[in-house]
Amino acid sequence: MQRRELLLGAASAMTVGRHLTAPALGAEPKTLIHVPQASMATLDPVWTTAVVTRNAGAMLWETLYGRDERLNPQPQMVEGHRVEDGGKRWTMRLREGLMFHDGEPVRARDCVASIRRWMKRDLVGQTIEARLDALEAPDDRTLVFRLSKPFASLPYALARTQPTPVIMPERLALTDPYRQVPEFIGSGPFRWVADEYVPGSRAIFAKFDRYRPRDEPASFCAGGYRVMVDRVEWRFIPDASTAASALMNGEVDWIDQPLPDLLPLLRRARGVSVEVLDNYGTFGAMRPNSLQGPTADPAIRRVMLAATDQLACMTAAMGDDRSLFRAPVGYFLPGTPSANDAGMEAVLNRPNLTQLKRMLAASGYAGERIVLMHPTDQSFYHAMTSVVGARFRDVGFNIDEQSMDWGTVVQRRASREPLDKGGWSLFPSGFPAAEYRDPINATNLRGNGAAAWFGWPEDPQVESMRNAWMDSTDEAEQQRLDRQIQQRAFETVPFIPLGQYMPPAAFRRNITGLLKGPVPVFWNVQKG
Repeated sequence: MQRRELLLGAASAMTVGRHLTAPALGAEPKTLIHVPQASMATLDPVWTTAVVTRNAGAMLWETLYGRDERLNPQPQMVEGHRVEDGGKRWTMRLREGLMFHDGEPVRARDCVASIRRWMKRDLVGQTIEARLDALEAPDDRTLVFRLSKPFASLPYALARTQPTPVIMPERLALTDPYRQVPEFIGSGPFRWVADEYVPGSRAIFAKFDRYRPRDEPASFCAGGYRVMVDRVEWRFIPDASTAASALMNGEVDWIDQPLPDLLPLLRRARGVSVEVLDNYGTFGAMRPNSLQGPTADPAIRRVMLAATDQLACMTAAMGDDRSLFRAPVGYFLPGTPSANDAGMEAVLNRPNLTQLKRMLAASGYAGERIVLMHPTDQSFYHAMTSVVGARFRDVGFNIDEQSMDWGTVVQRRASREPLDKGGWSLFPSGFPAAEYRDPINATNLRGNGAAAWFGWPEDPQVESMRNAWMDSTDEAEQQRLDRQIQQRAFETVPFIPLGQYMPPAAFRRNITGLLKGPVPVFWNVQKG
């Protein structure tokens, strides 16, 4: 039996025994006031891929592994792991002292139920499930994955940020994955204050005094989550100018994503700092429906790809500051080993309008209606969709551009009905760019049909290449497959890349310790 061991941070839970203390008697609680990028419909980060839910979920729940600032997975709830049987048996040991907000200890069976629920909803989780012979909890602190095939990326998958494989109490994790959990109880550094929640107005997260952080310094979602404030109050302020004024007046402490148009004003404001915290940012995308209507035809999707001007989309969304976006981009995160130039002529060579009209005529398109869902309450999506819709009409597409709020898009995108029965053709989205560092986590490159994300592209060829990538341990072979996968994506167009954008945050200068990473995190943050 081949055996190797990796035990990282084994002593952390043993050496950190002190609880974070509550404010001194009679002292005013220290409250950090944050303006998130959108309102919040749910706190269940497995049930939805909504970014705002992901951000809130990071406060309440922990994961077995966490990503550091460089996106490498590190043990978080576990002390480490042991890999045996040629990579097919993974044994993980929970660190001591983990406790849920209801006072119950975190047990391995909670992890089993939580991971099984996540695997049903997440495409990477489904990949693990397909290779899983058994997921066991032989005792309260031991978790064992027994796989039919090796999966070297297991820690990286368990450190995903969207959808997040959070650990819940077993009684909640047994909730149907297609239904929301009835309570929001985790073991993270903050707890949910349900009786102070005002939908559309504010949400309150209080420091969990019985949380025991790891001993290492914090690095994004890895290391010691040390809470330096008593409460975090989220204020939902839909008007961007109102939020900016509140920040300049000291009424709020931190705006997650102020509008680019307001950045010059905020940079000049006394006591305000503007900084990019997420160096990876978001891949803007237009997701076509591969089941219904004209967009089910790859030839028509290729014309749409050719007609899309990434630079125009990014400029509309982020303004003229080229440091805040990259365009054009392909299907993998620039600067990572998977990034390559295969097929990039599809976005580098810009056909003129006459050439695009000829391409459209050759595609067989006959003027059928194309339903473009246009969320007007999400500034980045609104800007990008406006550019794309106008260009598609210029080319000759019959665009039925339907304005709606983002919540309606989220509900309607699940419909597989024909266009004349409430179906759709295209909608904008933003994928965490950090997930596009390799084919495993770039879930919207999947071609697994009915099990794929909304749009449901089916492509056995790209699925076969992805499986070969996962089975390979040779870096050169993986890079060859990266090129093949990207070339195939430019041919089938599972989504239309719109560029990579990195919106800065704005915060009061007495707020220090903000960590870099794809998710705004609230540990390590101090309010002076």
